[in-house]
Amino acid sequence: MSVDEIRGTWGSELIGKKIIMCVTGSVAAYKTPDIARALIRHGAEIHPIMSKEATKIIHPFTLEWATGNKVSLEITGKLEHLKPIYLKADLIMVVPATANTINKIANGISDTIVTATVNAALGTDIPIIIVPAMHAVMYTNPILRKNINCLKELGVKFIEPTILEEKAKLAEIDDIKEEVIHTLYKKDMKGLKVLVTAGPTLEYIDPIRVISNKSSGKMGIELARNAWYRGADVTLVYGPGIVDSPKKIKVLNVETTEEMFNVVKKELTEEKYDIVVAAAAAADFRPEKQIEFKIPSYKVESVELKIIPTPKIIDMVKRVSPETFLVAFKAEYGLSEEKLIEKGFERLVSSNSDLIVVNDVSKPDRGFRADTNEVYIVDRDQNVVHIPFSTKRHIANRIFDIVLEKLKGG
Repeated sequence: MSVDEIRGTWGSELIGKKIIMCVTGSVAAYKTPDIARALIRHGAEIHPIMSKEATKIIHPFTLEWATGNKVSLEITGKLEHLKPIYLKADLIMVVPATANTINKIANGISDTIVTATVNAALGTDIPIIIVPAMHAVMYTNPILRKNINCLKELGVKFIEPTILEEKAKLAEIDDIKEEVIHTLYKKDMKGLKVLVTAGPTLEYIDPIRVISNKSSGKMGIELARNAWYRGADVTLVYGPGIVDSPKKIKVLNVETTEEMFNVVKKELTEEKYDIVVAAAAAADFRPEKQIEFKIPSYKVESVELKIIPTPKIIDMVKRVSPETFLVAFKAEYGLSEEKLIEKGFERLVSSNSDLIVVNDVSKPDRGFRADTNEVYIVDRDQNVVHIPFSTKRHIANRIFDIVLEKLKGG
């Protein structure tokens, strides 16, 4: 598929952002087309630059195809090393970066188009990200470590490699993508402290059987990620969801509703949180008593189970931290739009929430385990914002847009 066909298909976080991708002669250069395409799928415009050694690993035509832009290979009278300045680039990334390239940049040596480009940018406010890849013995070399620290002091950001099989292997593409988005995303939540709950909880019947629900944790993860992109200090209280939590976010793992309740209460008691987003689908009921042994799976005609309500997390938040802005979530099944909004507002009032996000999980591709949803956001004045069918990533972004409007008095 062409660049125009894939741009923004995974998200819009990098729309309008120009990124200079500098590729050096590490074997990991073969991964750069996939890195470029991942960033383009979030909206970025990629302009590739390759050192002579990099062209021995991957042909420039491949990067031209991957990015839709001609590859700069050498410095001519057109002053290609000043391309980021002429383009008013938003970011320069060196991926993969060899030890040789890092050492040269740290010492101001500009003998390739890559080193000249980065050294020119060091004199500007253009952010620089370096993603090393090399043998482990080279990565631990004290001279290289000194030069990496020198560049960090100058504001250069490094995405650390994974040490495996005696190699400092290039960071995962998702980790690179996340760091790029975090670097370039608007920082309108900087200084705010946010707690997000996500995922289901488990209530044990016996040591191996549980009461739970189909929540995946996807919505809560996207909310935590979006707050982190925006510069917030984020804590994620995470039940046993099916998706991985973002690596740069503080995560507190829990299993039962009572554990989630106690962890959230402890956080709110010990820390001042500006915003709590209760996106978790905590189990509403638990067995009155957990059976200590495994119930036999044969020769048992029936098992009687008495279930009782679990503590309600959103009912506790405002009692413990009255000044915290609380966003509640409520899933319903098979209701009309009018009834859905009505039920949402009732729960907002009873929990003293500031906003509530409601959705109907009976509709296809909405709610539990889906990557998409359709929601209604209701405030205390019964104003309603309808977010039509879209990705949970987009919905998370819109939720925080609305939260910030409310915090600013909008």
